[in-house]
Amino acid sequence: MKSKKITVTDILGMKKEGKKITALTAYDYLFGSLLDEAGLDIILVGDSCAMVVQGRETTLPFSMEDAIYHSKAVRRGVKRALLIADMPFLSYQVSDDKAVEHAGVLFKTADVDAVKLEGGQAIAGAIKRIVTAGMPVMGHLGLTPQSIKTFGSYDTRAKEPQEAEQLLQDALSLQDAGAFAVVLEKIPAELAKKVTRALTIPTIGIGAGPFCDGQILVTQDMLGIFDKFRPKFVRRYADLAHEIRNACQKYADEIRNGTFPSSTESFND
Repeated sequence: MKSKKITVTDILGMKKEGKKITALTAYDYLFGSLLDEAGLDIILVGDSCAMVVQGRETTLPFSMEDAIYHSKAVRRGVKRALLIADMPFLSYQVSDDKAVEHAGVLFKTADVDAVKLEGGQAIAGAIKRIVTAGMPVMGHLGLTPQSIKTFGSYDTRAKEPQEAEQLLQDALSLQDAGAFAVVLEKIPAELAKKVTRALTIPTIGIGAGPFCDGQILVTQDMLGIFDKFRPKFVRRYADLAHEIRNACQKYADEIRNGTFPSSTESFND
């Protein structure tokens, strides 16, 4: 029996029903299909691709061309989950018109179900325009990686009362602008609880504690594939980097010692 396609309405309904929302990232067809088959509610083509796949120091180099390419690849593997694409740095901050145009490109060429924008009140106008044009938007507050040059570090955000209050007001602004959900990244758990209770739209946490309506992690972090560093908020469900290295070393060793390929792995006719 074919599984029902998840929609923005379903995600909104999950908050009302008290059902936790599950989300992970994907950047290619293979992981998109595996995550979809695993039953994730949301699959995000994140600009984290710049760091995890491209080896960059930040997410800033991730381009519209990158977003389109990777979203199209993931789309081919995703049939059930809600597919969301990050809008790259400077694809929506320059003007509301450019924001609508670039969002439209992702919807038209990659067939995404929604886009995600980082920022608060300053981008509420862009979100409103995109939503009015018929394209669902997810917000992103707290540690917003596209602002790393301003923040200067990946430390926890909104620890001080003034920034915490501003984050709450930003969340309400995004909701008023028409966002259907908001990611809360690396903020105190009690603040995430306060924001979650104040909003009628779902919150999706990453390093924001257990009180959000859902959770997201970078898949390569969660699987232990990307092991250059390990954020405190990441729980590793596998250690695949170790297994992959060992498998590749064994493969190379068996080529060198002549045990691969064997006669059973060769064509003799």
